[in-house]
Parts: sequence; structure tokens; C-alpha cells
Amino acid sequence: MIHYQDIEYKYSYGTAAQLQPSELPEIVFSGRSNVGKSSLMNKIFQRKNLVRVSSTPGKTITINFFGCEQVNFVDLPGYGYAKRSAAEIKRWGDMIEAFFAGNRKIVLVFQLIDVRRKASGEDLQMLDYLTQKHIPFVIVFTKCDKLNKTQTLQRMEEISQELKDYDAEAILFSALSGQGTEEIREKIDEVVEAL
Repeated sequence: MIHYQDIEYKYSYGTAAQLQPSELPEIVFSGRSNVGKSSLMNKIFQRKNLVRVSSTPGKTITINFFGCEQVNFVDLPGYGYAKRSAAEIKRWGDMIEAFFAGNRKIVLVFQLIDVRRKASGEDLQMLDYLTQKHIPFVIVFTKCDKLNKTQTLQRMEEISQELKDYDAEAILFSALSGQGTEEIREKIDEVVEAL
């Protein structure tokens, strides 16, 4: 069982060359820029500002590690933000590629998708990659407080079609109401207890 209040910031890497090998099993948070990764992590860790939150897309440009004795949590920089320079986009791509290709101890990826939007090409690429590499993942649909019940039901029907090729558990999450927080923690505990 993880004591979420004991999780603290460990380190950040800004280039592929800086990445250190995994010391502990890793649970990774991935998704588009501004999908709500930082808000979700703060909610899970029961902290307001452990993971820096910004309303500006593309703010996280480093791979940030948080952790406790049993496991590290990895906050990947968001993808799909167009206002970056070509050099910045290349650095981001190289870093993400090096991260996943680096023989890391990844035990679970939470792939975040904004429930209001259709999964992007990059979202689908990431899901394809995780599937091909046999990396376990859970899809978390963020910002569900932005839809009413009818809209949510409609989106879930659409999503089941959009993502029918992926055999993955899905969790609806709201940073505002906390919906989905316990389910995410249970998933983390289940994975960590199985190590």
C-alpha cells in the first residue's frame, strides 16, 4: 500500500542524454499538452502544488520524477503543442523515444485523454506503441466535470467506437470533484502490490 502523502519530487531531465536508468518500478503519466496530468497527479498525491500546474499548454518540457520507497511516478511532457520550435519538438521526441526505449522498469502507463475531444493521432500513436511493446496501460478521460450526464454518456458511446481496437480499462476523472481518484489509486496499489 502506497502512502501517497510521502511522495516527493525527485528529479527532472531535459534531454535524452540526462536520463538515468530506472532504479525503481515506474508508473508513467502521458497525454497531450494541457490534458490535466499535473492536476491529476496532485489529486492522487493529496497535494496542491507538488506537481506544477499551468494553464499554458506545453509548460512541462522536462521528464519529472516523483516517488516513494516502492515506486517512481513519471510525469512526461505533453505532446501535440504546436507553438514549439522545430528544435524543441525534436528534443522532445528524442527524449520520449529514449525514455521508452531505455529498458526502463515501466509497470503501468496512465494515458490521459480529454473526454470532450476525439483521441488525436498522437494519442492513438501512443496507444499503438504501448500495445506493441506490451506495456500495461489504463486510459484516463480527464475533465469529465466539463460535461453534463447526457453529454458524458454520449461521449462514452463515441469513445467505445473510437478506441474499440484497444483492450484497456478506462477511468473517468475530474480534478474538480475528485471523481476517479480512488479508482486510479486502487489501480496503482494493485500494480505495486503485485511487484
